[in-house]
Amino acid sequence: MKSSEIRTAFLNFFKRHGHEIVPSSSLIPADDPTLLFTNAGMNQFKDVFLGREKRTYTRATSSQRCVRAGGKHNDLENVGYTARHHTFFEMLGNFSFGDYFKRDAIKFAWTFLTEELKLPAEKLWVTVYKDDKEAEDIWFNEVGIDQTRFSRLGEKDNFWSMGDTGPCGPCTEIFYDHGPDVAGDPPGGPNDDGDRYIEIWNLVFMQFNRQANGELEPLPKPSVDTGMGLERIAAVLQNVHNNYDIDLFQHILQKASDILGGVALNNTSLRVIADHIRSCSFIIADGVIPSNEGRGYTLRRIIRRAIRHGNKLGATEPFFYKSVAALVEVMGEAYPELVTAQAGIERTLLREEEQFARTLDKGMRVLEEAIANLSGNEVSGHTIFTLYDTYGFPVDLTNDIARERNLILDLAGYEREMEKQREAGRQHNKFGTDYNNVLDIKGASAFTGYDRVTDQAEITGLFINGEPVEEIKIGEQGVIVLEETPFYAESGGQVGDTGLLQWQNGKFQVNDTQKQGENHIHLGQVLEGTFTVGQKVNALVDQDKRLATAQNHSATHLLHAALRKVLGEHVTQKGSLVDHERLRFDFSHTEAVNAKQLAEIQRMVNEQIKANTPVQTTVTDIDSAKKMGAMALFGEKYGEQVRVLAMGQSHFSVELCGGTHVKQTGDIGALIIVQETGIAAGVRRIEAISGLQALNWIEQSEQLIGQASNLLKASRETLLDKLGAVLDRNRSLEKQVEQLQQKLASAAGSDLLSQVKTVAGVKLLAAEVPGIDAKAMRDTIDQLKNKMGSGVVVLGTKISEEKVALAAGVTKDLTNQVKAGDILRYVAGLVGGKAGGRPDFAQGGGTEPAKLATAVASVATWLEENA
Repeated sequence: MKSSEIRTAFLNFFKRHGHEIVPSSSLIPADDPTLLFTNAGMNQFKDVFLGREKRTYTRATSSQRCVRAGGKHNDLENVGYTARHHTFFEMLGNFSFGDYFKRDAIKFAWTFLTEELKLPAEKLWVTVYKDDKEAEDIWFNEVGIDQTRFSRLGEKDNFWSMGDTGPCGPCTEIFYDHGPDVAGDPPGGPNDDGDRYIEIWNLVFMQFNRQANGELEPLPKPSVDTGMGLERIAAVLQNVHNNYDIDLFQHILQKASDILGGVALNNTSLRVIADHIRSCSFIIADGVIPSNEGRGYTLRRIIRRAIRHGNKLGATEPFFYKSVAALVEVMGEAYPELVTAQAGIERTLLREEEQFARTLDKGMRVLEEAIANLSGNEVSGHTIFTLYDTYGFPVDLTNDIARERNLILDLAGYEREMEKQREAGRQHNKFGTDYNNVLDIKGASAFTGYDRVTDQAEITGLFINGEPVEEIKIGEQGVIVLEETPFYAESGGQVGDTGLLQWQNGKFQVNDTQKQGENHIHLGQVLEGTFTVGQKVNALVDQDKRLATAQNHSATHLLHAALRKVLGEHVTQKGSLVDHERLRFDFSHTEAVNAKQLAEIQRMVNEQIKANTPVQTTVTDIDSAKKMGAMALFGEKYGEQVRVLAMGQSHFSVELCGGTHVKQTGDIGALIIVQETGIAAGVRRIEAISGLQALNWIEQSEQLIGQASNLLKASRETLLDKLGAVLDRNRSLEKQVEQLQQKLASAAGSDLLSQVKTVAGVKLLAAEVPGIDAKAMRDTIDQLKNKMGSGVVVLGTKISEEKVALAAGVTKDLTNQVKAGDILRYVAGLVGGKAGGRPDFAQGGGTEPAKLATAVASVATWLEENA
């Protein structure tokens, strides 16, 4: 069976048994800071297992794309050297959320393997947790497996935990026996790490909740989480022993081999490249770009490891990006997002290859030199850190090279160097109160702000310094939670609302609104009276700020759509900030947006604003939303029901968004792009304004044009011509001044030669030269050195009442005896300044002109003592 057929067969089997087919989630875990990348099928269901989230189904099945290349689950250094380690893989899984349990999970697995895939029962080996008699009984008495092909294992192998505390339980695993001609013992045997018995499916029974004291408390609704690697089961069904020999890899390997001039398909470096093009492409498709931190750094590590292995195979120019097309050919049908993102992935990889090429040679020279000077077989932590910090060498890359030379790494020393850097960074970080972690709030707040900006609601919670209280009084700062609220809580880049909560004798100023779980929390201060739990209050959102924020938010949607139309479909949102004063939009793009493109983007948005079409809101399920063309942002977590915003003519913009917006596009008024900048590799930022802020900007621009016209005595129509003439005249005068300075320097040089004297056997000319600039002073020194033939020249001039310019020159025959930089550092120190330069020429300055004459005169003494 082809891998695509196995994937389809798995999903359809469980669909027939009442499971909802759930699409693979993004590789960027939604709202889960504990994970670098999605690394298991259960990640997207984590909150369901924990009881924090409910779905419309209790059975699910998925084929989840996963990456293990950082953090706890890091297989990177083994990839390419073993038969089954990958940075990217697909995990087939079926899940029960308090529905079926061990019996059905075991029977589903056995039926699928032996009947659907027709694997011989005698080739399978089963393990259970040593104390799980229930699972053992099901396998023996209901499934009827051969009890000689069975192992009872301990907690390390067959007991799964989400963490030190929380959901956990025993698991049962199914292994495939590759036969006696392959080395390795059955699971639990002394040599069970051999390749004969390979785990293909793990069934986890989430049965307990582990308490802090270690006690296992039975869960009220036990659940099931299973995982079977697609690549592993494909290797079994395609009768190969190595995952790289399956169809998913063979096409990519062949294309990569062709690109690199015909490399053998079983070459380790070629396998690294084939594996890494999968993970890199999917990570980029999900919105990550190479950088020096977090997910971006992990991506950069993988890319650079692939490039290094390509260089080993003889690549002398960018090659890695060319394999994207082969990946799309084999996986594009199952993952259409790859097809859409192909061009952007290729651009990103090509840029990274070109950037790394500039540092690879330098870094390799540093490493080769360090290896050549080793007294033992260990590369020092300092060298590893220097390669990482200065030359962009990921540790994995250094380790690869060391492995080839039979060397080891001083990783402890490297960590010490890294910790110094982290500590320096920590000194610059300050974190405020995280209300999401400290407030113990039950229930949920209903948000009424889509339809109104005022409401009446009951106070359900009060907090001061994170602690619940029954009342808050005048002057006290705290948090108020309402049963329902029109206040929008900060989310999706839109800032939280401000305003007032009040009753007849009380007033609470809301300075910000945040979200905790399903609750909106109003942060602020009591201005009048007292507020108590259970009290009814009037909630009044600041309407002017709300409208201005809505204008900017709606303008952001139109801007996003215009960017994609002008720059290309590769443009995706990388972040945003929307408040009542401006909008800031970060997006993926590899080069600066030029003036013509910016003008076209701005024009396109304003055309949609002028059309004044209604903003349409639809609440639907995520699949229907995607069919409507709605853009979902990577890393965002969407519930069963989502809010789709469509605006502009012919649905110019369609996005998923929970923010507040205008009713008609004309309500935005106008959009003005104020600035476009780069903020990171492959990420650009546009700042813009709308509504009254845009009108104010236009008025201010008109005033500036008027003031400029008055200064230049020009009309609006002739302003640019007049300004150009003034600039031309200014450049002409600057040239004349420069020519006069040169003449003055030449004259001064001739006069200064009479001041030359000999000190310690060296000709010295040290003088203050009035009325010349730094460039003229450099020219003068060159002329004097030529005329003196051999000697030292030190000149200084007063640029202003607070500034001194200095220069020194030493003829080449004297630079071993006297260095210009040493002389000038001495002189600069006397006039409150600094200096530096080459042995034959140095420049500097100071801030104490009154001391210049004395400083210049003292050069003779310095020369006498130091020559």
